[in-house]
Amino acid sequence: MGDTLRIYAKLIAAQGRSQASYRFSFWLDLGSNVIIVGADLLAVLVIFSRVPVLAGFSVTETVLLFGLSLNAFSLADLFVGNIERIRFYVRFGTLDTVLIRPLGVLPQLLALDVGFRRIGRIIYSLAVLTVALVLADIDWTPWRVVLLIATPLFGAMFFCAFFIATSTVAFWWIESGELANALTYGGRDFTSYPITVYGNWFRRIFAFGLGFAFVAYYPGLALLGRADPLGGPMWLGLVSPVVALAAGGVAAAFWRFGVRHYRSTGS
Repeated sequence: MGDTLRIYAKLIAAQGRSQASYRFSFWLDLGSNVIIVGADLLAVLVIFSRVPVLAGFSVTETVLLFGLSLNAFSLADLFVGNIERIRFYVRFGTLDTVLIRPLGVLPQLLALDVGFRRIGRIIYSLAVLTVALVLADIDWTPWRVVLLIATPLFGAMFFCAFFIATSTVAFWWIESGELANALTYGGRDFTSYPITVYGNWFRRIFAFGLGFAFVAYYPGLALLGRADPLGGPMWLGLVSPVVALAAGGVAAAFWRFGVRHYRSTGS
């Protein structure tokens, strides 16, 4: 086990050295990632420049949800975001070379292209969340501190599950990138706003059917100590770990099924 971890560590370190060797390009990518997520926050602020309240939520409350969602997504994107390139690995035969090595398939693919440039997104998302927490004037208790730490972590696990599950579709449908993006990046955008802004059918499918309501919305309500406008009980803010673990289990099972049924580019 220790030797295997050292191999993965060396692969990731090699990726870091490779990306850092082109310093201007690395810092340019780092900065551009911050600008991209900054534009998302700007969209939220533009909306509130026209309305004082959005579906019952103030700008501070909405930015808090935005920060929780962005932190979760940024962590997931850093660690497993490059799995969305699997359609290229399948097309060009890279996956075949990975399968013959005596290491786990998924960890190898994740180590092939670690996006260190995405660290800028995490730094930015932490800054946004910190500002929102200060402005929200939350009544801090020990359990709220634990909830604040746990929410982005389990939210990241949830997004990791969607990255892996949607990318697995490429085993059968190589051009499945748009489908994956609709549920990963689309899920990020969905969780950046209170779910009360969406229509009933849309909310039932994405917020509750797929579980996106438990990434930021319900944990955010619990942090703020405010009631759910939809009438949900306060304990829903504590359900995120269960939802994340369930999503992870489904994604892992789907991934194993896909790997077992993959027949290589030559079949």
